[in-house]
Amino acid sequence: MRTANKRGAARLAAVQALYQMELTDARLMDVVAEYENMRLGQEIDGEKYVDADAGWFRGVVAGVVSDQKIIDPMIHNALTPDWPLARIDTLLRAMLRAGVFELLNRKDVPAKVIISEYVDVAKAFYGEEEPRMVNGVLDTIARDVRPKEVTARDRDNGRNNGRQNGRGGDAPQE
Repeated sequence: MRTANKRGAARLAAVQALYQMELTDARLMDVVAEYENMRLGQEIDGEKYVDADAGWFRGVVAGVVSDQKIIDPMIHNALTPDWPLARIDTLLRAMLRAGVFELLNRKDVPAKVIISEYVDVAKAFYGEEEPRMVNGVLDTIARDVRPKEVTARDRDNGRNNGRQNGRGGDAPQE
């Protein structure tokens, strides 16, 4: 796994904040303030946290909360029928929601970068299976929301579009 840059650190913090919000029913502004004042770039229990892009962090967390009714059905449709969104681990749901938010709203960032970044976040918490799932689900959604970008990437890499249901993802890793 690569060392996080400021945006990567913001993505990781956003996933953690979304996870915290879902588990505790904490309010958006309270959690954002807590992270910005006490976590981002701070030292906690002797560990120095990487300085994060606070604007990016706020944008992802607030955007996921605002757009969750759009994001969740997209994730649900990208999953296999035997794994509905409600069955997915809370932390994985937070990663997928954040990744989908960026795919929908951050057209200035290539889909392959967004996918790669959230795969790296998954690797920080899980073994092999969950990062593959994050890769596959985000790649499936990227094919729907950024078809020209993904089709061009597949053509340039000589890839086939034959995948289904977020399994066996093939998004390139940076």
